[in-house]
Amino acid sequence: MAKGKNTVFFCKECGYESVGFLGKCPGCNAWNTFVEEPKNKETAQQGVSRLVSSAVLPKNKPVNIKQAVSTDKKRSSTGIGELDRVLGGGLVKGSLVLVSGDPGIGKSTLMLMISGNIANSMPDEKILYISGEESCEQIKMRAERIGVDAENLYVVSETAMSSIETMIEELSPTCLIVDSVQTMYDESVSSAAGSVSQVREITGKFMQIAKTMGITTFIVGHVTKEGAIAGPRILEHMVDTVLYFEGERHMAYRILRCVKNRFGSTNEIGVFEMRDTGLAEILNPSEVMIDGRPLDAPGTAVACTMEGSRPLLVEIQVLVSGSNLQVPRRMATGVDYNRFAMLLAVLEKRLHFKIGQADAFVNVAGGMKITEPAVDLAIVAAVISSCKNAVIPKDCVFFGEIGLAGEVRAVNHAEKRISEAVRLGFKKCVVPEGNRKAVSTYLKGLKDIGTDVSVTYVKSIKDIEL
Repeated sequence: MAKGKNTVFFCKECGYESVGFLGKCPGCNAWNTFVEEPKNKETAQQGVSRLVSSAVLPKNKPVNIKQAVSTDKKRSSTGIGELDRVLGGGLVKGSLVLVSGDPGIGKSTLMLMISGNIANSMPDEKILYISGEESCEQIKMRAERIGVDAENLYVVSETAMSSIETMIEELSPTCLIVDSVQTMYDESVSSAAGSVSQVREITGKFMQIAKTMGITTFIVGHVTKEGAIAGPRILEHMVDTVLYFEGERHMAYRILRCVKNRFGSTNEIGVFEMRDTGLAEILNPSEVMIDGRPLDAPGTAVACTMEGSRPLLVEIQVLVSGSNLQVPRRMATGVDYNRFAMLLAVLEKRLHFKIGQADAFVNVAGGMKITEPAVDLAIVAAVISSCKNAVIPKDCVFFGEIGLAGEVRAVNHAEKRISEAVRLGFKKCVVPEGNRKAVSTYLKGLKDIGTDVSVTYVKSIKDIEL
């Protein structure tokens, strides 16, 4: 019984806490993820670093909301337009940003580029880059490769939190980069670096430093094999912004996606290309995503999806072929597997397609991951094209959500989607009947400026003609 009072069990995947060992985590349903760690009551009660406890905190008083200062007026640019878009317009002083992604995806490269840009834009301020994974020489080599060179950019290889706090006190930086939070450790916590207790305590201290000293802080976090942020789930609640760096390691394109943002929208994405000289912004991702698509092959369709306020054209590829297996294969890359299975079932039920006896594969070209249901119509059109071996016109774009009855439902921002398609040279659009009123008004404006586009309205999948 004494041992139970001095130790506690944590789930390595989600941070669920238990007084005893559990085979299956009640929080994330993962098996064999519980680890035993010493329970440090003194540290848990204090929860404030030496740097913060020594500071004189002003007494807070209620203020009228009209007198409160908006944080949008205090934003500063990172020097990377795509990152500013994802952050909601730039950096907010005193914010804590968590950046996560798979190993080798380019997190350290992005952080070093941000450090160099901020240092060049603020020559009178100091930027501190703390790495627990690389030496100063390694950081210097990467900086030379990507062209980062600034007098006010300081780098250090350190993992002890007490030493880091001392450096921050002496240097008083404007921006702080921590790569990564799993390598840092606090001497007052009696567990190994990267454990649930250490990660939670370290993040709490950086949050206090960012808020009390007004330091914009970036912390890099590892991800689990399922793609979620490693460590307790409370980390995502503590920070102001959570960014995921997505992409395939063997592909050049990277997607920076915001899943939490206290200072802006959570739907924006930034598109980058990994090059020898670092990450390059993709200012026209639609053109990149549909570049090189086959124009005379059945089973390909172009869809227009919305990522935040940005319309994005993507190529949907579908292959339906006969199967010799007792259970035909289904594979979805870039779209939700369950939704793809549902669309196949709707086609089989409403249009009597014999897809249940065939293998079916769907892929979003370019490595994009699409969650918006507005691509349903393009997926169905590509499936019909593959089954009938019919080629979809190369200048045709689809968007619309499909229900279980086979009906095509209206989607938002139809005007923006058509505008993006017209800008890239598409002449035909297949859209839901529910968007007719808004689209008709928009088309009148296009005709006034001499731009002509053909729009086909569909109520159900039975109206799709190839």
